[in-house]
Amino acid sequence: MSTETGDSVLIIGGTRFIGRFAVEEFRERGYDVTIFNRGNHENPFADDPDVEHIEGDRTDDGNLADAAAADPDVVIDCVAYKPKEVRTATRLFDDVDAYVYVSSGAAYGEEDVPKREDETTLCECTEEQARDDSHESYGPRKAEGDRAVFEAAAERGVNAMSLRPPVVYGPHDYTERFDYWIDRVNEHDRVIVPGDGTNLWHRVYVESVARALRVVAEEGEPGEAYNTGDRRLLTLQEAVETVADALDADVEVVTAGERELATAGLELTDFPLYRSYPHVMSTEKLANLGWEPVPVEEGIERAVEDHLESDRTGRENGPDREAEERVLGVLDTL
Repeated sequence: MSTETGDSVLIIGGTRFIGRFAVEEFRERGYDVTIFNRGNHENPFADDPDVEHIEGDRTDDGNLADAAAADPDVVIDCVAYKPKEVRTATRLFDDVDAYVYVSSGAAYGEEDVPKREDETTLCECTEEQARDDSHESYGPRKAEGDRAVFEAAAERGVNAMSLRPPVVYGPHDYTERFDYWIDRVNEHDRVIVPGDGTNLWHRVYVESVARALRVVAEEGEPGEAYNTGDRRLLTLQEAVETVADALDADVEVVTAGERELATAGLELTDFPLYRSYPHVMSTEKLANLGWEPVPVEEGIERAVEDHLESDRTGRENGPDREAEERVLGVLDTL
């Protein structure tokens, strides 16, 4: 389903992170862009006459229907966190050329390596989880949103698709998970990496996600899901070393296992982006549509540049440095 330059796109969200880059991506490709959100966050496009803004709450069906009245050609849904929100959106935007739901790699319910869209089982989602707002129900809710996309396409012919990114990093990242590691490398000459440093948690640069949203909108097939992720995966230690290269910093990476961390009351999972089992997603299906991600070294370099210009530290996402120093002291005695 190919769209034409000059088409209109409605981005639900559009001001914080993925949506912000999606606005830029579609604008650069000649789309007329409108964002729809509550206005709770600063709008970086407030003074840009080329980006229209409709204020409203996407969880209010009436507000969303008002946005649908703008008759967009493409809808990018960045902030659908509950299955009922996807069902409402696919009902209200049932005649668009493309509706793309931002799902998540967390939607997968099995630990396949790699996880493939048409093979790996999705999380189950109970009615209670579907209404919940907790972190524990995030994956099941995203999976049920995917199923809502599939049903809309299969049963009502809606041009609905989903994109599944893993951990997203880059400029304006409000989660600050990757900022934690940039801050550690920038502030200290010894950085603790949990475990043996080889754990793999697929990540993706934010601009690559925005590019994927456009490619799926233009070339994707209704009722299909597409994984997105950096083409080349880095272990956590490699990611830290790549950050050091971007900062031109001389940093010693020190790995610490469960016993060493326990001396300071720490656990492996206290560190952001640590995962004991590899989370790897095949991106072949998306690549076959013509999608090309930003090279990982370039993405990390841009993330570092933005971090240095921001006030983000990410320190609340990991252990206090004092606890890390205790672990380093223990390791130095071994």
